[in-house]
Amino acid sequence: VLIITDDSRLTIGTALYEGAKELGCEALLMVMKERELSGEEPPRTVAEAMKAADVVICPTAKSLTHTNAKIEAQKTGTRVATMPGITDEMLLTGAMTADYEQVEQFTLRLTEMLSRADSATIQKDGHTLTLDLKGRRGVASTGVFRHKGNSGNFPSGEAYIAPVENGSNGFVVVDGSFGDIGLLGSPIQLTVRDGKLVDIQGQDADKLSVLRESEANATLCELGIGANYAARLRGILLEDEKAYHTIHVAFGTNDDFGGTNKATCHMDGIIKNPTLYLDDVLVMRDGEYLI
Repeated sequence: VLIITDDSRLTIGTALYEGAKELGCEALLMVMKERELSGEEPPRTVAEAMKAADVVICPTAKSLTHTNAKIEAQKTGTRVATMPGITDEMLLTGAMTADYEQVEQFTLRLTEMLSRADSATIQKDGHTLTLDLKGRRGVASTGVFRHKGNSGNFPSGEAYIAPVENGSNGFVVVDGSFGDIGLLGSPIQLTVRDGKLVDIQGQDADKLSVLRESEANATLCELGIGANYAARLRGILLEDEKAYHTIHVAFGTNDDFGGTNKATCHMDGIIKNPTLYLDDVLVMRDGEYLI
């Protein structure tokens, strides 16, 4: 079991390392400098070690979920649990405390619906965003990783999909949290045309400048649905995007979960209490599940 952490999460990384030893595992602990952005690659030495381990757990400040290092480790059969933004409190409360058999079942049900759908429609505060899902399959992040090559966040509980990269159009309001900004003091309005973010409005818009740096960074890359009933909206994306009554859209990299886009970032925006259709099926109305 390899624990990969950074200077900001060394206490948690050390606790997991000690826990792995207590379970009788051959435990290793690697500490790196905190990454600047979620999705930024770890050092090559870390990436190589990930491929050689049976299990990798990553309590870090920024996310390693959508990195080549994680993808390549999966290919060798490594099970990878990423924990970006994890805190001491999150280890003891909220999403971590859920019944994961229940979370797994609901996540798989939502994932099947995403896989069957050709389109998704998000409605919020009079704005509508449509997404083309044709030919794409949903991904289940259940928090349960029993088999070689399984990976995902922990804690977890979300169903997500990579929309067709040029097939999203309309307007959407993000009012929960966004990327590494945390909880939003006021909503951010996003305009998407042919799959690309073309306008950002709101007091925190300047904090999303990385999305303007390239067409790849500006590409709408993910639609996700929260499936963990115990998750709380904390301003920490790891847990926020798993919460009931929320969905999220992301911009940047998706080539590791069924898309074709590789960017220098992967940034998620949490939408509270939306209405969501998958094809003509009303999945959620004003944040309440109808399935």
